[in-house]
Amino acid sequence: MAQTDKYTDENEKPKPAAKRGRKRKADTTAENAAAEVIESTAESDTNGDPYIMPVIPMRGVVLFPGAMISFDLNREASIEALDHALEENSHVLLLTQRDKDTEDPRESDLYNFGTVTHILQVLRVPVGGLARVIAHGGERARVLEYTRTEPFLEARIDAITEEDPDPPSDGERLAADPLSALIRLARENFVNYAEIYGKIMPETAMEASECESPGRIADLIGSNIPMKPEQQQKLLEEVNTLERLKKAFGILTYELDVLRMQRGLYEKVKVSLDKSQRDYILREQLKAIHNELGDIENMDDEMEAYRAKLASGDYPEFVSEKVNQEMRRLGRAGNFSAESSVLRDYIERVLELPWKKKTKENNSLTHAEEILEKDHYGLAKVKERIVEFLAVRLNSSDLDAPIICLAGPPGVGKTSIAKSVARALNRKYVRMSLGGVRDESEIRGHRKTYVGAMPGRLIEAMRQAGTLNPLILLDEIDKMSSDFRGNPASALLEVLDAEQNNTFRDHYLELPFDLSDVLFICTANQVENVPPPLIDRLEIIQLASYTEDEKLHIAQDFLIPKQLKKHGLKKNQVRFQNDSINHIIRFYTREAGVRQLERMIAAVCRKAVKTLLTEERKSLSVTPDNLETYLGKKKFRSQVKNEQPEVGVCRGLAWTSAGGDTLSIEVNTMKGTGKFKLTGNIGKVMEESALAAISYIRAQHEQLSIRKSFYKDTDIHIHIPGGATPKDGPSAGITLATAMVSALTDTPVSNQVAMTGEITIRGRVLPIGGLKEKILAAKSAGIQKVLLPWDNESDLSEINQDIKDGMDLVLVKSMDEVLNQALERVNK
Repeated sequence: MAQTDKYTDENEKPKPAAKRGRKRKADTTAENAAAEVIESTAESDTNGDPYIMPVIPMRGVVLFPGAMISFDLNREASIEALDHALEENSHVLLLTQRDKDTEDPRESDLYNFGTVTHILQVLRVPVGGLARVIAHGGERARVLEYTRTEPFLEARIDAITEEDPDPPSDGERLAADPLSALIRLARENFVNYAEIYGKIMPETAMEASECESPGRIADLIGSNIPMKPEQQQKLLEEVNTLERLKKAFGILTYELDVLRMQRGLYEKVKVSLDKSQRDYILREQLKAIHNELGDIENMDDEMEAYRAKLASGDYPEFVSEKVNQEMRRLGRAGNFSAESSVLRDYIERVLELPWKKKTKENNSLTHAEEILEKDHYGLAKVKERIVEFLAVRLNSSDLDAPIICLAGPPGVGKTSIAKSVARALNRKYVRMSLGGVRDESEIRGHRKTYVGAMPGRLIEAMRQAGTLNPLILLDEIDKMSSDFRGNPASALLEVLDAEQNNTFRDHYLELPFDLSDVLFICTANQVENVPPPLIDRLEIIQLASYTEDEKLHIAQDFLIPKQLKKHGLKKNQVRFQNDSINHIIRFYTREAGVRQLERMIAAVCRKAVKTLLTEERKSLSVTPDNLETYLGKKKFRSQVKNEQPEVGVCRGLAWTSAGGDTLSIEVNTMKGTGKFKLTGNIGKVMEESALAAISYIRAQHEQLSIRKSFYKDTDIHIHIPGGATPKDGPSAGITLATAMVSALTDTPVSNQVAMTGEITIRGRVLPIGGLKEKILAAKSAGIQKVLLPWDNESDLSEINQDIKDGMDLVLVKSMDEVLNQALERVNK
């Protein structure tokens, strides 16, 4: 197999094609493609008649038969010729320009001899209209006449038929044969040259050592031995087989002697050369080689830019050594090699990283408190905990403080708090979203051996920050997952461990990077979904749902001014009444945070802009009466308590990702065979809570005044309205038990009571979560008395007093206390 030649036709860099040409069959190897070309040209040779073919000019490149070539096309005429060839039989004639600097070559600017070439692969590059081509050289041909000059060159050509002499017979072998001797010498010299030179493919040397064709040996020499384009053209044009091989052999012998001399001289003087002399000589040799290839200017400029940046920047010694090593590899690889782009990308990324650069941190806790108060309304406990965290970090730099994880429903301000902390500390802020990440390489990066390798998100975040001590927000860490490519949560263990992250190694970078000065803050919606080893490295700060009063103040102080400015409105042009904001909160949003509230305010502003412009009004006011004009009909009903006490109907409290909610649990009893049925999209845990309640009722039937045989002759049906919404969790246990006792004893449940708590089969009440959200839901529904587990007393003390005002919060330990508070019979 011939060695692949890497040339271009018009200053384009040779690169492997990424997709097949239109005439190329899928899954065809280069060897098969070459065989197909040889077969097709053999058929055309037997014809012997001239034929017409498109012409593509080449700059400083001569293609020999049997050689592979990779080149780029960007001249319109060349692209037109390529497209025409692909539409016909994928064959073109490559002719070398007499002067490679000619931009628009005509007939007289081209040599008359060239090579018929089979196009194998074409890659269209959208930017600049570039076409990258891989082709295979076929037969030599001469131009008889040009049949077309616009929009591309087309010529009538005649193939040059080269017949190899017949091998001598046994009797003729005894006589001297100059051609056979020349073939043998050429083969030996080519193999020796390939062994010393070291850059010729072994397959090419093997082919040359076994080749008997003088024309093929001449083609191999012309394709693989360094020579000027003029020499290659003369070798290509020679028709006489013996003379052609003599010319090729002469060039090969000269280059072999020079190579041997260079090797001998190097062996003699290398002992006396010190490192600086050796580097200088090597650079001069590389400069001469690149000058011949025409890429010296770009390469020199790039290398000088890298050296200047390396000298001007403050880089650790191991980084400088690595960059210099990669620059030497880049110099050896050349400007047009496939490896050069990988090396450039690596060097640039390493030099862009902030190895020692830091921003000056603001150590004022007063300033931090002012920023947090200015940017966020409420969240007093959260702000206090963050300021304490910052105070500890500032007081002791040696303390390995835990990583903060802000956990809570969507839209409660987790991300904005992280931004405020970065602003308060004067640190650069970078957000790194981890939602949906399932590949460990997203964190650690890909090794450079892979195509399209790049650093992990962490190193990219550091490059984006441009400083060694930014604040990096690891957003949505509970949304990560894992598959066969690894677990990204495991990679984060090293990142978030203060004992290890000072030498974090990215697979792409292959250098230790110090992350110990980075302030990491994580966010999550549901902490339960975060892996336990990762939770162990985090300090969880819970952000609860906003109250209606907090949402009102946030809308007045932040959301409305922001949306007015965004829509080009002045404060006096659109006025929101407090009642209208409360109506938006109650009837157009159902969330724990304020994102939907902001969207509704934005919708009002859009309609207001239209009204002001079309009706030529100077101002307008948004009131509860005209709110439907801007937002349409109400989307949600306000949660309200039951109108009157009912038998078998009890109001429970639930936590959702959008905040708290109330659940009306209904129970019907009917004569039957003791069947027990639950409906309303109930989950496994809630179903078990209902079974635990039944077990408690059966065990306590005498104290509850319920017939002993009720479970045999009474069917019980429990239903929770809102069947489209999944419901689960243990906190509805006491509500289920109260509703069933009410139905079985025909005793109404007070409509002024709501409750939450897990039940055991012995009637004990266990603690639950989401206390603040549930109390808010009860208050919003107009319920004043809420029954809560006794063990939640400590959680109750953490809730702001303004939420508890006007509420009768009763702590209970057992079902007896629950029934005494809830059933109307007991209250009489």
